[in-house]
Amino acid sequence: MLRLLASRCGGGGSRPVSGLRNPGRSLDRQASDAPRNQPPSSEFVARPVGVCSMMRLPVQASPEGLDAAFVGVPLDIGTSNRPGARFGPRRIREESVMLRTVNPSTGALPFQSLMVADLGDVNVNLYNLQDSCRLIQEAYQKIVASGCIPLTLGGDHTITYPILQAMAKKYGAVGLLHVDAHTDTADKALGEKIYHGTPFRRCVDEGLLDCKRVVQIGIRGSSMTVDPYRYSRSQGFRVVLAEDCWMKSLVPLMAEVRQQMGGKPIYISFDIDGLDPAYAPGTGTPEIAGLTPSQALEIIRGCQGLNVVGCDLVEVSPPYDPSGNTALLAANLLFEMLCVLPKVTVV
Repeated sequence: MLRLLASRCGGGGSRPVSGLRNPGRSLDRQASDAPRNQPPSSEFVARPVGVCSMMRLPVQASPEGLDAAFVGVPLDIGTSNRPGARFGPRRIREESVMLRTVNPSTGALPFQSLMVADLGDVNVNLYNLQDSCRLIQEAYQKIVASGCIPLTLGGDHTITYPILQAMAKKYGAVGLLHVDAHTDTADKALGEKIYHGTPFRRCVDEGLLDCKRVVQIGIRGSSMTVDPYRYSRSQGFRVVLAEDCWMKSLVPLMAEVRQQMGGKPIYISFDIDGLDPAYAPGTGTPEIAGLTPSQALEIIRGCQGLNVVGCDLVEVSPPYDPSGNTALLAANLLFEMLCVLPKVTVV
């Protein structure tokens, strides 16, 4: 049984709510022409009504019968600067009420193509980072083994390490599209080898990444060394600095990325601090002169046609996001990730 808890906001629970499908229905995978879960329209159900789930989708405890699912990992004990990302999944869910069912910009129809639900949150241990990694890995092994593609609401970037451990058990080494201000390839800090600055170093150590198919975009900021990207490049990663993205479309870059990734499994990990803090101030380690929201859309939409097996959006820290705009941006980017999953119909 997955150690997942349904996220509850404003005193809500996992009871069926008028306008939402009953999460207690049969979990058998639906026939292609059968009704699928749909976010309710605000034309019929007021946005503040109902359980606080991602896009107001049904909340269920099991991934069985699902093609894709949103999963929260409310962990921030791996942070090195501002805390608060443990509240990210809840805030992202709150802001997701603005999202609708169709992506008219791309023609994607995710809810007509896939059975999608909210699996709630992994029950992490806020007093033990290594134990939390174990709990995350165990939960994701069950999700991935069921054939469900996880779209993760973080949480700090530490969580990507145990998620990729789980991915590797099914897919082997995967390609990685990593959007971030930082490479997250440090070896250790304060003597610790696991925190949000080391996940991809640990993944390389364990052979979880197909290093010739790793691309890091948006990297920037001051450093303690003259060549802070040497480790990534020595492993075969492509590192795209933020300054190489300034004032330009990233559509040509993503054409190159698609060619590099090919048809093998790829995982998308998007740290919200990859964006400029003018757009996404609610994060733990902000760096100036980052990517724009339109470039973020170009990156994710550029993954259309790739064999995406999982995604995450991490490092949203609501205490530093009083307007909610960072969480709103995160919710939209997660929707865009859903829209580029395999088997999503595009018209």
